[in-house]
Amino acid sequence: MNTVYKTAVTVTVFSLMEKFLGFIYRIYLSRAIGSEGVGLYQITLSVFALLLTLCSSGIPATVSRLITKYRATKDFSRVNKVATAGFLITISVALPVTLIIFIFPKTFAFLFADERCLSLFLVILPALTLNSVYSVLRGIFWGNKDFLPYSVIELIEEAVMIVVGIILVLGAKNVVSGANRAIIAVLVSYVVSFTLGVLLFAYRGGKVSPPKSELKPLMLSSLPITAMRTASSVAGSIISVILPAMLIKSGLSASKATSEFGAFFGMAMPLITSPMSLIGPFTVVLIPQIAENFYKNDKNALSSDIEKALNLTIFLTALTVPVFFCFGEDFGILLFSSYEGGVYTSRSSYLTILLSLSSLTTSILNSIGKETETLLSFLVSATLLVASILILPKFIGIYSLLVGYTLLYGVNTVINLALIRKKTGVRLKTGGFAFYSILFMLPSALLGVLLKKLLINHLGSLITSILVCIIILIFNGLFYAVFNLIDYKDLINRLPLKKKKGTLNAKKLNNV
Repeated sequence: MNTVYKTAVTVTVFSLMEKFLGFIYRIYLSRAIGSEGVGLYQITLSVFALLLTLCSSGIPATVSRLITKYRATKDFSRVNKVATAGFLITISVALPVTLIIFIFPKTFAFLFADERCLSLFLVILPALTLNSVYSVLRGIFWGNKDFLPYSVIELIEEAVMIVVGIILVLGAKNVVSGANRAIIAVLVSYVVSFTLGVLLFAYRGGKVSPPKSELKPLMLSSLPITAMRTASSVAGSIISVILPAMLIKSGLSASKATSEFGAFFGMAMPLITSPMSLIGPFTVVLIPQIAENFYKNDKNALSSDIEKALNLTIFLTALTVPVFFCFGEDFGILLFSSYEGGVYTSRSSYLTILLSLSSLTTSILNSIGKETETLLSFLVSATLLVASILILPKFIGIYSLLVGYTLLYGVNTVINLALIRKKTGVRLKTGGFAFYSILFMLPSALLGVLLKKLLINHLGSLITSILVCIIILIFNGLFYAVFNLIDYKDLINRLPLKKKKGTLNAKKLNNV
């Protein structure tokens, strides 16, 4: 387990660097091209993500799982065959789709609520095949537990996008030109990550082997994941197409509808999903470990790893909810010069927990071969999201999206947890930890509101935000120690910051 924590810390450092750079770039874009430009940029990338999902989304997770399975069962001869099958499937799907859209672009104009996005989409389209192949490479790295090279490539990709984006956007004459130049930067970054991934695969001794025996099992396992993620991307595309249209129908102008969508989807959502920068690296490292223990039928280790992932996710997200609740509006103004984006951040702060748990539990189920179950779970919950944005905009406007996301991630998490218990036979003991975490958020948020009112007129918005956020995090975190839910000393000892002897107090920190 020390190796897992050492790897997780390394990956987390790279991930935080990547997310921090991306966050700063998002601030730059919002100021350079405004919420309308961010809306065009986000709508375009949402449709691109939909096509990428259709072409390859289920493949990397399945490649990773099968490689983990074959290594656990010592069937090493099938590893390269799985990788080759993944390449063949993604290329055979992505390349024809790319060519068809380039030949008949106007046929696909219906995908965009704003017609200006079609020209932007054609700019990013060449990356579809490259990204599909790179997604397979990512699955290979995961399956081989080769996380450091993957993390480095992701960081380089982000850095290239930011540098090229800043250079290009500086010369933009209007919001459309700015969004177009930002899309070009994304394309360049994808080309770089694809090139580095291929070179690393060859350097690590990756080989192309006859894939025939692995094509069928790979396709059968990946189809439910692809269907689920396609449904998720379709939901995202429905949001980007239907929600602005419904807002316009309720009385907003096209520009105002696009602006509100950009403020919520392009500003608030990146903020409330930012804690996943801490959670994601740990779960990326732990998921293959969960799969390995499942195939080895080691239920004790399986139970321990699942509860660690769940409780860590709850802990980190519960710490940040009071911060977003109290200072969401300030963050929106300070970071994006957008009051609306800040308001949406504050009012949707609790989504951080639901979104993170939904993502984690889905990954756990996929890692143990329950892809069909995750598809059904998502479809049930996604219908509630679609219904919300079709019915509620005329009553509550953009907040219909908040209601829809609450139903989507909340219901999905509940169903997934029930499936994990049923499919693994593991009795999860996360409920108590979750209950106390939610309880701790209430006084922490109240303290934040009171301190903000007391200090803001004396210290100003920026200093008050920094100081009170730190106090909220410490105050909230202390509850876990007081109630004996977390032993921070033992937690630090588990991290590979320096070599120490001793074992973790399993009772106090069995699952974090």
